Formats: sequence, structure tokens, C-alpha cells
Amino acid sequence: MVFLRTSEKAGSCFIRTDQLDGETDWKLKVAVSCTQRLPALGDLFSISAYVYAQKPQLDIHSFEGTFTREDSDPPIHESLSIENTLWASTVVASGTVIGVVIYTGKETRSVMNTSNPKNKVGLLDLELNQLTKALFLALVALSVVMVTLQGFVGPWYRNLFRFLLLFSYIIPISLRVNLDMGKAAYGWMIMKDENIPGTVVRTSTIPEELGRLVYLLTDKTGTLTQNEMVFKRLHLGTVSYGTDTMDEIQNHVRNSYSQTPSQAGGNSTSSTPPRKSQSSAPKVRKSVSSRVHEAVKAIALCHNVTPVYEARGAATETEFAEADQDFSDDNRTYQASSPDEVALVQWTESVGLTLVNRDLTSMQLRTPSGQILTYCILQTFPFTSESKRMGVIVRDESTAEITFYMKGADVAMSTIVQYNDWLEEECGNMAREGLRTLVVAKRALTEEQYQDFESRYSQAKLSLHDRALKVAAVVESLEREMELLCLTGVEDQLQADVRPTLEMLRNAGIKIWMLTGDKLETATCIAKSSHLVSRTQDTHVFRPVTSRGEAHLELNAFRRKHDCALVISGDSLEVCLKYYEHEFVELACQCPAVVCCRCAPTQKAQIVRLLQERTGKLTCAVGDGGNDVSMIQESDCGVGVEGKEGKQASLAADFSITQFKHLGRLLMVHGRNSYKRSAALSQFVIHRSLCISTMQAVFSSVFYFASVPLYQGFLIIGYSTIYTMFPVFSLVLDKDVKSEVAMLYPELYKDLLKGRPLSYKTFLIWVLISIYQGKGEGDLLLSCALALAQGSTLPLSCL
Repeated sequence: MVFLRTSEKAGSCFIRTDQLDGETDWKLKVAVSCTQRLPALGDLFSISAYVYAQKPQLDIHSFEGTFTREDSDPPIHESLSIENTLWASTVVASGTVIGVVIYTGKETRSVMNTSNPKNKVGLLDLELNQLTKALFLALVALSVVMVTLQGFVGPWYRNLFRFLLLFSYIIPISLRVNLDMGKAAYGWMIMKDENIPGTVVRTSTIPEELGRLVYLLTDKTGTLTQNEMVFKRLHLGTVSYGTDTMDEIQNHVRNSYSQTPSQAGGNSTSSTPPRKSQSSAPKVRKSVSSRVHEAVKAIALCHNVTPVYEARGAATETEFAEADQDFSDDNRTYQASSPDEVALVQWTESVGLTLVNRDLTSMQLRTPSGQILTYCILQTFPFTSESKRMGVIVRDESTAEITFYMKGADVAMSTIVQYNDWLEEECGNMAREGLRTLVVAKRALTEEQYQDFESRYSQAKLSLHDRALKVAAVVESLEREMELLCLTGVEDQLQADVRPTLEMLRNAGIKIWMLTGDKLETATCIAKSSHLVSRTQDTHVFRPVTSRGEAHLELNAFRRKHDCALVISGDSLEVCLKYYEHEFVELACQCPAVVCCRCAPTQKAQIVRLLQERTGKLTCAVGDGGNDVSMIQESDCGVGVEGKEGKQASLAADFSITQFKHLGRLLMVHGRNSYKRSAALSQFVIHRSLCISTMQAVFSSVFYFASVPLYQGFLIIGYSTIYTMFPVFSLVLDKDVKSEVAMLYPELYKDLLKGRPLSYKTFLIWVLISIYQGKGEGDLLLSCALALAQGSTLPLSCL
């Protein structure tokens, strides 16, 4: 729908889109200005206006339209973009919103990006169908041979049909019943396993597929991670602070603001007696304290976070506005377009510098002593995937100092900050630890410098042609020789035991692909921290490509790499699949790990379908959000994780688990046992049927190929239903190794990927065993029968 009005004073709100595109970052949405400015909420229902919207489409990241108010003179026309829309399957994270619905039902973005589920048939069932066809041909061939050897005497076609009926046991009709009962037993065992509590089997027809998977495609957000960012490291160049030394930072901040205002921005001294000489120690301590204070203040100011205070029982816009005036810590929450931003602001709060209020023009910080510092926001430069950095220009109300703060990725900031000899090395060290790094810098501006910049910046924003390029050029004029303040490291908390689980799956011969809608940097960090990509393994980041020529050059560059993980964006993937589908899949399948970022829900399903068609191997998709449903339904075996993002994926999946670590036992123990048991059960049922058919063939051959049954009545009926049912079905409980051994040695799973438990080779071996055993039993029975019946052809029911 089109966003018309909100209870938030700023005219904007944050929404969560993790159920739509998999991104955990909150998105800022802006209400249509002419409706937001209306004096009262009731006035919205008395105006005359209409919305022009583009036709429904798959793209969830773009929208074009106009809002026209006709009852004003002249009519008001406002352009609409993606910032003015709220898609279905998104959640409003702040305040209340009112809008006009433009797409419903099948026209919504979420439904258009969801594919229809398919009927899943296990590979074991398909293989048994092929073996059944071979057995049917054997049945017809054996019947024709019997009639031929009989010499086509009399009505031979009647004898042919009689032989078809007599040898019909070659077709294992009871196999389906036994298999279905076995699959039901497998599902019951999975749900009753105390080591994987909460696991639900929603599709009981494909448990054997868990035992021979080759490709595992997993989501990142909420599946491998907990969506909880934790501040882990602050590096100042000469000193580094970790989680165990954060109290030192807190002391530095407290000491900085406990002095007079003139000293607060400078340095502080410690009351603890120095261990070194009195001449050198205070100077060093003073320098470190000042740098810590500047770094913390920069982190507390350079962001897009807004504190929100929820009033209990507040329902009207007035009450919400009054709630914003309460700066107590109990009812304050932070809203931002990135969880990294929230983690940084929460960390500054923990060390004593708290963000208590923010609007479009100012923000307020509270010091450890309770003093409120007010800063005027002069300019804000939001983060973009192209620039990989964001900045803010603020004026300190108490000192009138103007400062330009900026933070961003190391690749973007390394050329902006002043020369240093530690940034690149420390960024590499943090990346190897799986931390998401941000470089923080600042530049002091005079009033004249800012006024000159502001005039050029405003003029660039009014330009009608090449506006983005002109604005970027003006901003870049400030991004020179900035003072490097610090390097931060934030960790996205992983789910419990994700690392050993992924390592176990790799050792089992399963290739793991991570498909996420998140940013490239985030996906790469999680891939390394979860050990999806090992620390010693090279990573090839596929450059953004937009044309066939660029894709060809990049594929050639990738072809020269050996044993390296691939990281590719959804846009580049779409171009490669459009022009070089076969070449890309061939190269990607050779990689030990693949990371696809910025993937739309339909792209995830497309990748699964592509692997199935090109490789013919079994795929498993694991996810927890609504954006993973298409991928789960398209895969041979879908596993849903019940998490914070709802139960859409769990309800659409074939198997539902509560934690990602349960996937290891589900595959290594239950998947392996289910496949081996079903393979043994199937071959033993076929063996049972071939034995009785061989005995019938021996009996008919002895008596001049007469079409006379060997067994009659309840004997032949009870053969497969009573007499041999329980011995054969006992294979459902068969176990070749203990569960602990299967978990300890995942290489046992790798042996099943070749399909050896049920193949044409093993089938022929069982056929030969059945013929040998059936002939031996038939000869024994005939010898006894002839001795008792003295050569008569009486029915052998007595045997």
C-alpha cells in the first residue's frame, strides 16, 4: 500500500522486511508529505485524491507512481517511490501507519515471488519403479518361455494368461505397503528422538532422501545466525579493547565528562598512582583517554539510529508525542536501518554515552553524569551499496564546533583517511575472526568551509541532469585527509553449534550453498565466521556484471581460480544465468562453497531447480522465513527452522526443526538409517517374491510345463501377508552402527551418495540369490511330494 500518514512526528517509520527479502536491516519509509501535513487524522478522509501506480511486478526494490490531490488549487502532484510503499509480509516496527491499498491477492509482491508447491516423489521410489518395470518384463518373458516350451498345445493363449497369473508374484505388489509402513515408522522415530526435540515430519513419503543429499542450500538470516549483533572490538591503532576490557573504556568516558567543559573534550588524568615515571605516564594516559573519548563520541553521533519511547497504553498521536519526552531507560528502544547501527549505539550506551533523543534536525546525548549534550544535524549522507559509507555533519550547541563524522567499510575508507600503518592489517585480523568491521573518521570544519560546502551541495541537489553524480562530487570534496579515529568489530551471533554442524556436513560429502537476501559484506562475514568458508580457503568475489561481455570476462577470470569459494550477488547471477547458464553451473559446482547474496525469493528457487536439472543430484533447502518458502518447496527435501521470523517456512517444509544444529543428526542418523533400511526392505521383498515364483517355475517344468499352482488357498494368500511379513518388516528396525558412531564419522554418509545400497548391481545379485534359493527349495519340495504322492500331480497344499 501507499504510505499516507503515521503517528511519528518525523513523518516516517521503520519496517521489518525479513519475511519478504531476508534482510534484517530495518527500512525507513516516508509518508506522502501532503497527507502527513494535514492538521488532524480525520481530514485524511475528507480530501479528494487518487493514486497512479505501475502494474504489478516481481521487483520488490522499486516502485513508480504519483499521488494527486484534486481538491486543492492548483492540484498537488507528488511522485511516489519505493520509500512511500509498504509491501505485504512486512512488519511496521514503530508507531501506527495509514495508507491506501494498491495491490491485493495475487498481485502483491510477496505472492508473486512465491512459487506453487510441487508433488515430491522420492528418488528411491523412482528407482523402484524402474526395477518394477524390469520385473514386469521378466514376468512376461517367463510366461512366454513356458508356453513356448509347452509347444503351443491347445488354447495356448489361455495358458499364457494362466502363467501370467501364476508368476504374478514376481511383481512385488506388497512392496508399496511395506515401504509406506516403514516410512511411517521412520517419521515416528524422528519425532520421538530426544536429541532433536521439536522436530516434526510433515511429509512422510521422502525420509530416505535425507540419506543421500549432495547439495544443501541454506538461508543465512535466522537460520545460521540469531539476528543479534554484539560489539566485540575497538581498535585505536596502538591499543585494542575487547569484551573483557570494556570497563577501561567506561572509565575513560566517565573521566572525560567528569571534568569542566573546557577539559571534557580534552584529556583526563587517573587517580591511580602510575607505575612508570611521573613525567611520561600522565602524557601517555592522557593521549589514550582523549582518543577513546573521541572514538566513542564519533560512534554515538555518526549513525541513523532513532530512540523510541513507548508509552504504556498510548493510542493517540498526542500521547505518542508525550511519550517521546520521557528519556527513561526502561521504555527506550532503538530503531535503525541496520542491526550494526543499533549494536554500536547500544555499546556507547553501555560505556556511558547514551543517545536519548533524535529528530530530523538534532540529536541529544546523555553523559555518565546525567548532562544532556545537544548537537544540531546539519547534513546526513546515508549509506549506499555503491559508496559503502555514511556520514553526518553536526554542530555542537555548546561550543559551536562543526565536525564531519564518517564511517564505512575499510575498502572505501582507506583512501579517505590520513596515512597509517595499521588499518589494513587489523581489518584483516578482525575479518578472520568473523567480525564485521567499520572504520570511523572525522574532520573539523570551520564555519566558512561549511557554508561553502552547503551552497554547492544545495545547488547540486537542484540539478535536473546527473544529479547523483554532482552530489557525490560535492561530498567527495570533504572526504579528504580525514582523521582516523578507530576501527570497530561487531559480531553477528551464530546459532548454537553451527560451526561443527557445517563441518560435519562437509565431511559427509555435502556441498553447502548459502543463499541470502542480505548484503555482500554481511554474507561474506557470516560465511567466514560460521566456517562455511574455511580460514585458509581463498574467496573469489564475483564482480558486478551487467552485460554479456562483462560476464564472459569475469567467468574466464573465475575459471583460472582453483579450490576457492565463490561469492556472487543476485544481479550478477541473473546476468550469468541469462547468457552462460551451463558454464556458470559447471564452475560453481566445482567450488567447495558458494555464497549468493542479494537473492530474491524467486532466484533462490531458480538456483535449486537449476542444480536439479544440471546435476541430477538431490538437493535440500533450509530456511526459516517466508522468503525461503519457494526454495524449500522447489527442493527435493525441504527443512524449515522454527525461529523468530514466524512459521511460514516450517509449515511449508517437509521436515521442521527448532535449531540448525539438529540438521546434522537428522541427516547423519535418521537419513542414513532410513535409506539403508528402505533399500534392504525393498530388495528383501523382491527376493521373497522371486523365491516363490522360481519354485512355481520349477514345479511347472517338472510336470511338462503345466499351468498348475504350487500353492493354493490361504497358503498363497498368507505367504506375503502373514508368514513372511514380520521377518521382512523387522528390517525397519535394523541398524548397522550406533548413532554416536554415525555422528562421529560422517564419512559413513558419503558412501551412500553413490547409491550402492539399491542399484542395478545389487538388484542382479539378489535376483541370482532368489533363483538359486527358490530352485533349491523347489527341488526339495518336489522330491518330498513325489515320494509321498507316488508320482501323482496332486496339489501340494499339505506341504
